[in-house]
Amino acid sequence: MKPKKQFQAPKGTFDILPEDQKYWEKVRKVVKHVALGYGFERIDTPILEDAELFSLSEGETTDVVEKQMYTFRTKGGDVVALRPEGTPSIMRAYVERGMTNAPQPVKLYYLAPMFRYEQPQAGRYRQHHQAGLEVIGDQNPIYDAQIISMCIAVGVELGLKNLNVEINSLGCPKCRPAYRTQLARYFKARAPRLCKDCKRRLKYNPLRLLDCKEEQCQELKANAPNLIDSLCQECHDHFKAVLEYLDELAVPYALNPHLVRGFDYYTKTVFELFLEDEHAEGGSEKTHERSRLALGGGGRYDALGKILSGKDVPAAGAGIGMERLIGVMKKQGVKIPPLYRPEVFLAQLGAFARKKSLKLFEELRHSGIMVAESFGKDSIKAQLRSADRAGVKITLILGQKEAIDGVILMRDMETGAQESVELEKIVKVIKEKLKK
Repeated sequence: MKPKKQFQAPKGTFDILPEDQKYWEKVRKVVKHVALGYGFERIDTPILEDAELFSLSEGETTDVVEKQMYTFRTKGGDVVALRPEGTPSIMRAYVERGMTNAPQPVKLYYLAPMFRYEQPQAGRYRQHHQAGLEVIGDQNPIYDAQIISMCIAVGVELGLKNLNVEINSLGCPKCRPAYRTQLARYFKARAPRLCKDCKRRLKYNPLRLLDCKEEQCQELKANAPNLIDSLCQECHDHFKAVLEYLDELAVPYALNPHLVRGFDYYTKTVFELFLEDEHAEGGSEKTHERSRLALGGGGRYDALGKILSGKDVPAAGAGIGMERLIGVMKKQGVKIPPLYRPEVFLAQLGAFARKKSLKLFEELRHSGIMVAESFGKDSIKAQLRSADRAGVKITLILGQKEAIDGVILMRDMETGAQESVELEKIVKVIKEKLKK
């Protein structure tokens, strides 16, 4: 007989096993707590979207659109994509669902899976999860700073150390063209040393060269012109205000004049949230580069609403990689209590006692008592071993005779002391015991 195929999770995906769920729940809980504290409301958008939503939003020459999108044609002939990121979907929902008529700005957050076809690496997967924050409908720089502050707050409330922000301004359609010309002139003089992708980017979108991770392109970038020097007065004043707000909030940041984001819709403020390795201080620049881990980023995307709806819609937002957060939590030894910690174990002996135990289990659960059981086991020794492993304070033992007499044995797992309690009173007695 031919052996059956051994199925595995697709490349770049993974199973979130029970022992890791506590980290995921902690991240969700903290993001929700921070978001609600700032007046953000949750939104969930479809995993599938019209593929053109992303090609229009992000730009045809971005790596995500060119190489990383999962697209396919439906039976009805529509070309759809698994969303590679959250912001275009949020803006689409904002426009489509009439949120333009709501009090502005509209503050939204999401927790959702994203999909990108790229080479899997540490903390980056083909199916990954993002926590996102979006403020739509207001151009005030205070919201740029607030988004950045919220990203820091999420990390701090998760117990992470050594967080830092790098920040830059990409300018606007008024001042960016002159900078693009300077940048193109700089890299054209060095074109033979560029990687294959950057030689093509130089023709279509020179700003993308600043985002290249290839070593030779990184070295060339170091002496490239700074966009901050080319900002118009409006963008200069906006960026200055953002930095002043961050100073007021005591948010740690560093200016990075060559920082860009991977999508074309960004304008003015852009930033990335990093974890700095505390052991990298005093090392070489290359060692320092290797020691930094990007956890997320974002910025202002005033151009996106215009692209999708033809109307000016100021907006700012950020996305944080949940896998990256969890990886750092584990590395830094952040302690997370288990999601399930039973206080009582219910053991039973015999068919009649097992039947009665089902009802008692429900009574305990409805009373808010965390209870564990091994209903499938007949041996009292095996059940008591399970109670020991569960680390419960109290074990209840219901045998045939006790079930008939309407009583149950209650054992203190620390002292071994045991007493008989009426079944009708057991919930009240256990609550009193647990309080002590």
